[in-house]
Amino acid sequence: MTDVLRRGRASLAFSFLAQGVAFALLVTRIPAVQDRYGVSDALLPAFLAAVPVLAGVGSVTTERLVRRIPPSRLLRWSQPVVLLALLGVGAGDRMAGLAVALAAFGLAVGALDASMNMLGVSLQRSYGRSIMLSFHAVYSLGGILGASLAWAGAHWHLALWVSYLPVVAVLLPAALVGSRWYVDGESEAVSAEGEAAGVVAFRMLLPLCLVMTFAYIGDSTVSNWSAKYLQDVLGSSEQLATVPYAVYMVTTLLGRSIGDFGVRRFGAAAVVRTGAVVAAVGFAVVAGAPGAWVGMLGFTLLGLGLCVLVPQTFAAAGRLFPGVSDAAVARLNVFNYVGFLVGSPLVGALGDAWSYRGAMLVPMALVLVTLVYARSFAAQPDRYGGGHERPRTADVGRGSNGL
Repeated sequence: MTDVLRRGRASLAFSFLAQGVAFALLVTRIPAVQDRYGVSDALLPAFLAAVPVLAGVGSVTTERLVRRIPPSRLLRWSQPVVLLALLGVGAGDRMAGLAVALAAFGLAVGALDASMNMLGVSLQRSYGRSIMLSFHAVYSLGGILGASLAWAGAHWHLALWVSYLPVVAVLLPAALVGSRWYVDGESEAVSAEGEAAGVVAFRMLLPLCLVMTFAYIGDSTVSNWSAKYLQDVLGSSEQLATVPYAVYMVTTLLGRSIGDFGVRRFGAAAVVRTGAVVAAVGFAVVAGAPGAWVGMLGFTLLGLGLCVLVPQTFAAAGRLFPGVSDAAVARLNVFNYVGFLVGSPLVGALGDAWSYRGAMLVPMALVLVTLVYARSFAAQPDRYGGGHERPRTADVGRGSNGL
C-alpha cells in the first residue's frame, strides 16, 4: 500500500473526527444556544429544521460542483466554514446573527458530508477492501469527544464562545494542514449520456436512499427521544436518563471499529442484514422494556445494529456506480437529512397520539424493511472480502497537494 493512500486515509479520518466533534458541540448545546439568543420554544424547531434542509441543498449543490471541482477541494474549504460557523453561533448575540451562522453551517455541512464520503468511497476502491466503517467509527469518536467537551462547558457554566474557540483554534489549522494529503478518485466523465445515465442511476439508487432514510429515522429516534423515553415511560431518574445516548454512541463506535472486518469476512449484505435485525430487536426491547435497565439494553443493541447501515450504504453506492460514484454519494447523502427531519417529529406525533412504546415499533418496522433491499449491498466484481480483494496497485487518481 502506497504512502499516498496511507496519508490520504489518515487525513480523511481526521476530517471525519473534526466533523464529529463540531456537530456534537452544536447539537448538545442547543439549550444554551436558545438561552443566549432568546429563541422561543415555538421558534426553535424552525431554526433546527433549517440546518438539515440547507444541508440537503449543500449536498445537491456539491453533486453539481464535483463535475468541475475535485471533492478534495470542496472538503478542504467546506470544513473551515463549518468550524467558523460553529464559532459564529457561540460568539453572536443577535437572532439575525444566529440565523446567518446556522445557514452557513447547514450549507457547508452538506458539502462537507458529501465530499468526505466521496473521498471515503474512492479510497475504499483504491484499497480494494472495506475501510468505510473505520471512517465513520472515527466520526463516532469525534461525537463522543464533542459531547464530552460540551458537558464540561455546561458543567463549568462556560460561555459558548469560550467552549468553542479553543476547539476551533485546534481543529481548523489541523484540518487545513491535513487537507494537503486528501486523495481524489479518478475523474468522472461528464456528457449528455452521463446526464441520462444519472436518471437511470437514481432509480437504481432508490433502495439505498430508502435504507439511508430508515437508518437516520432510527438514529434520530435515539438521539431525540431516548432520555425522555427512559424518564417518562420507564420511570428512570433524570441522571440515568442521560446515559442511553452515551451508551448508544459508545456501542456505535465499537460496532464500526470492527465492522470492516465483518464485511471482509462475511460480505456487506450479510453485515447489513445482521445490523438491521439487531437494530429491530433493540427497538422491540425498548418498546417492551419493564424498566430502565432493560431499556438501556435495548439502546445498546440499537447502537450495535444501526451503526453499520449508513457507512455500508455509501460504500454500496460506490460499488454500484463506480463511474459516477461522486454523484451517487451526493444524492444519497440528501436522504441522511430526510431521515433526520422525519424521525423526531414522527416519533413525537405517534407518542402523543398513541403511546411512546407503540411509537418505537415504527422505526423498528422501517429498519426491518432494509432486509428487503439487502441485495443492493451484495458485492459486485470488485467485492471487498477474503479472496476477492483487488490488486493493491490500483490507480489512486489525483493527489491533493498544497493549501
